[in-house]
Amino acid sequence: MSAAAVIPRAGRVPIALTIAGSDSGGGAGIQADLKTFQELGVFGTSAITGLTAQNSVGVHGIWPAPVSSVEAQIEAVLSDIGTDAVKTGMLCSVEIVKLTARLLRKYRSSHIVVDPVTLSKHGSALLEGDAVSAMCTELLPLAELVTPNIPEACLLLGWQESDIRSVSAMTEAARSLLQYGPRHVLLKGGHLDDQAANETAIDVLVSQEDPSRHLLFSAPRIATVHTHGTGCTTASAITAFLALGMQMEEAVGSAKRFTHQAISSAVPLGAGIGSLWHAAHRTL
Repeated sequence: MSAAAVIPRAGRVPIALTIAGSDSGGGAGIQADLKTFQELGVFGTSAITGLTAQNSVGVHGIWPAPVSSVEAQIEAVLSDIGTDAVKTGMLCSVEIVKLTARLLRKYRSSHIVVDPVTLSKHGSALLEGDAVSAMCTELLPLAELVTPNIPEACLLLGWQESDIRSVSAMTEAARSLLQYGPRHVLLKGGHLDDQAANETAIDVLVSQEDPSRHLLFSAPRIATVHTHGTGCTTASAITAFLALGMQMEEAVGSAKRFTHQAISSAVPLGAGIGSLWHAAHRTL
C-alpha cells in the first residue's frame, strides 16, 4: 500500500497517540506527528510533554510540562478513546519517561514506536542526561520499534559517533540496541558520513526474531538543508501504518517513501533549516 493510497475509512477510523513536545515552528514534534497521522488516514490524539520556542534557526527555549499534566493527558486519552498505536518523541525528563512507561503498561498499549529524541536539528539538548538511562530500562523494553538516528544510537549505547562510519557499523549498532528489549530497531542513516552513502540515504532494520538478519531501506539523497522534522515524521508515519494494520517491514518501507516525498517538497521557511511538506504524497 502506498502512502497516497491511504484514505479515511467509513466507520471506525484507526487512532494513534503521540506523546511528544510542541514545536512552535510547526515542523517537528506534536505538530509533525498530527499532520502525518491526518495525511495517512489515522485520527491523531496527543499528550504534550513540553513546550519549545523554536524556528528555522534554532531552539530558543524549552519548558517541560508538569508531570501531572502529562499524566492527565495520557489518562484522558487512553481511558476513553483508546489507541491502536503510540509514538513517543521528546520526553524531557526522567519523571516523564517513567510516567509514560508506567501508563503504557497500565493500558497494555500495543504498537509502541519510540523515537528517542535527544537533540534538535540544531544541536539543542531535548532530553535530560539522567533520562537516557530510564529510557533504556523503562521504555525501550515496551517498544515494538525504536527509531534512533546515529547520534541518538551512540548516546543510548555509550558509543562515539566516529564508531559508526559504514552501513555494516550501523547494522552492528542496531543489533546492539536490541539488548534493551525492543522487538525491532530501525537505525536511520541520514547522518552517515560515508562515501558510499553520499548519494543514498540508508536505514537498517533488525529484529529480535532473527538478529542475524537485517533489511536495508534506501532512497536517493535529496540535496537540501530543509529537513526539519524528518525523524518525527518517519516515526509517526510508521506508527500510522502500524495503526492501519501493516506489518513492520511494510510499514517501514511505506514510511520511508512518505518521508522522502515530504523532503522532496520541503518548505524553505525562515532564514535557516526549513520543514517537510507533509502533503507532498498527494501529488507526487
